[in-house]
Amino acid sequence: MKRSIWLLLALCPAALILVLQDGAAQDIQSKITKEGRVKIAIPDLRGAGAAQNLMPAFNQTLWGDIANSGVVEMVPKTMYPLTVPQQPTDFREPPPPAPENPRSRNRSALVTPPNGGGLWMTDWSAPPVLANYLAFGYVAVQNDVLVLYGWLYDLSRGTPANAQVIGKRYLSSVDDAGARKVAHEFAADILVLFGGKSLYGTHIYFTSSRNSSSGNREIWVMDPDGSNQHQLTHFNSLSIEPAISPDGTKFAFASYVRGNPGIFIFSVDPVRQLPFYNQVASVNETPEFTPDGKQILYSSSASGWNQIYIANLDGSGLKRISSSSAIEVEPKVNPKTGNEIAFVSGRSGPQQIYRMNIDGGDVERLTNGEGEASNPSWNPDGQKLAFSWTRGYATGNWNIFWMDVASRNFVQLTHSEGRNENPSWAPDGVHIVFMSNRSGTSQIYSMLADGTQVQQLTTQGDNRTPVWGK
Repeated sequence: MKRSIWLLLALCPAALILVLQDGAAQDIQSKITKEGRVKIAIPDLRGAGAAQNLMPAFNQTLWGDIANSGVVEMVPKTMYPLTVPQQPTDFREPPPPAPENPRSRNRSALVTPPNGGGLWMTDWSAPPVLANYLAFGYVAVQNDVLVLYGWLYDLSRGTPANAQVIGKRYLSSVDDAGARKVAHEFAADILVLFGGKSLYGTHIYFTSSRNSSSGNREIWVMDPDGSNQHQLTHFNSLSIEPAISPDGTKFAFASYVRGNPGIFIFSVDPVRQLPFYNQVASVNETPEFTPDGKQILYSSSASGWNQIYIANLDGSGLKRISSSSAIEVEPKVNPKTGNEIAFVSGRSGPQQIYRMNIDGGDVERLTNGEGEASNPSWNPDGQKLAFSWTRGYATGNWNIFWMDVASRNFVQLTHSEGRNENPSWAPDGVHIVFMSNRSGTSQIYSMLADGTQVQQLTTQGDNRTPVWGK
């Protein structure tokens, strides 16, 4: 393969295919299948006084966090009673049903639970709602502070006195950001009860050309739901391939701002450039932090072909890891072991996913040699890799897959929806962010690890190479 083609592939990573095989997806799918999930009802909460205008942001955030978690099943709001409790004292036990007329043949009254019009627990646990849990509360402004009073009831416990699972007060600023914050926190407390993990506080880094008329790209960041998108770098150049340190305090990327692509490291708060020495090479790219955050891996052409190197965070202590006569890029360290690297190599022909020890030993190919494979991303459990591939149901396109590394079984997540690349696991190990041009331009999307609940996160400009971290 020509060097120029490989460099293009390295700078614009592309991906892999799959054959769905029984058992490979069992652990993740058991978390996100509807079978066995509890049903939760979350009616829109109301705001008092100055909080009223903030409720659209609050309710949208609360519903979105829970609905997109893949942990519980949401009961549609169209099934809810018209009256909704706002606090525990709103619950009123309805009177018992009138005695049955012996002459009546209709015995349904004997089995129909009393109806409180929405202010009794069976109004939510019985048909048509059939919820297992009810989240409710209200929002108010007190002493210039936004206050959420949130409750979660287990509807199987019979009475309000026994049903409370969560009863908590949340505080924040009196603005949309504050409303979203308390909604995220309430949702996080709910999700943890069902074995879920909130993505609140995590971030997605990506590249975007939205503010450039000359095709330049800068590093951007956003919240997991696509909100709070803002630009981090201002190089007026081509800045690509972001990576996030494990503790979320630093990000690295490659940029052409000095001519040849080189590695840059920035702190997150405040956003400022940190010192990093780039060895003399025509290409230094695809950075990746080690799990302890003390070193960085990247691909460099210092030896001729692009090979994998490791260095300290300032660029010192440089050491070459891989040694082959092919271009090797995109090193990704197993977050669990810290001593295993997945990477992309053309040593067997078209680019494939390989693994090796962090000292360069015990090299083996993970993908089966079909098509071209790229963009490896470790699941936080260290047992699964997401990647992209050119084979599959949409032959010739890039699609997103993940594999169980031990068994080599593959699961295909995207099908005939344009070009799909750059998957990156969320910290919860259940969500994946990726790039797709299915809308006509390259945009960032997220989905569950079974390919469902696809959410478009960006709309402006051309957006690529997302990576999900703290």
